[in-house]
Amino acid sequence: MARLKLGIIFGGCSEEHPVSVKSAGEVARHLDMGKYEPFWIGITRDGAWKLCDGPEAGWENGKTVVLSPDRSVPGLLVLDEGKYETIGLDLVLPVLHGKLGEDGAIQGLLELSGLPYAGCDVQSSALCMDKSLAYVVVASAGIATPKFRTVRPGEDVDGLDYPVFVKPARSGSSFGVSKVTKEEELAAAIATAAQYDSKVLIEEAVAGSEVGCAILGSGADLFAGEVDRVALSHGFFRIHQEESPESGSENSTFIVPADIPAETRARVQETAKAIYRALGCGGLARVDMFLTGDGTVVLNEVNTLPGLTSYSRYPRMMAAAGVPLSELIDRIVAGTAR
Repeated sequence: MARLKLGIIFGGCSEEHPVSVKSAGEVARHLDMGKYEPFWIGITRDGAWKLCDGPEAGWENGKTVVLSPDRSVPGLLVLDEGKYETIGLDLVLPVLHGKLGEDGAIQGLLELSGLPYAGCDVQSSALCMDKSLAYVVVASAGIATPKFRTVRPGEDVDGLDYPVFVKPARSGSSFGVSKVTKEEELAAAIATAAQYDSKVLIEEAVAGSEVGCAILGSGADLFAGEVDRVALSHGFFRIHQEESPESGSENSTFIVPADIPAETRARVQETAKAIYRALGCGGLARVDMFLTGDGTVVLNEVNTLPGLTSYSRYPRMMAAAGVPLSELIDRIVAGTAR
């Protein structure tokens, strides 16, 4: 049987570029070469697209490649010495995080090019990337969310009940996030968040444990991985902010399966599925939530292209549920959860 021609896009222009490269490296190590013929497409920090042998050192020196603009011939155009070669693709697997990868931009480009792709569509990707919009939709579905407001840099803000978290409305991996305990700290926190997005979110600090749930599938056919819990020694969770995240975080550890009662675990999983459906997600996503002392599950955020690195939460939760990364890749590509 012919192998599936799989385009794997990684890198990107966002602050999460290095995380994406690591995710792609982990995918490469677990990809079944008997099933797939991979075409690795790395996007440099400057936005150049390069066809390469994989996400190892020197991939930026690959041949320049673009998506074919002809929907009747979906695939790649490889540019070389004034000529171009066409490569047909069956499917694209985006392994991109953050802006221009997780916000609907790459999904829209793939749809314009007539290329099928794994993961969430344009609408759900854009919706989940904007935390304030995601809160509005999820709250309308009857699911608890933090109280929040959005501001623009330089806008006057008053009437807050501290502490609050100030964060970019459309960013990821805790970049630009600050915990503010008094009014005097607010302006600096807004300025920090504004380095990553012109829309800044100020939300109440939810008292509770941080828990997460990995979801796979579409529609009624959803599979939930094991719930995890983020155990903090101090401060707040800053994923991918450490210099060597492979060796662990300086203030957090992940407990998976989460050390919570079975009934609570089931409630977290069902809430994660309800959030996933309310936002129109499909393929995969990691739903991050808070679990309060009275058992209420509150949305934190949804990551539509979660990290797949050796230390990432999504593959850990799936592995704990009996789905190793090689099988997880197969299920994501197939777009089904069995």
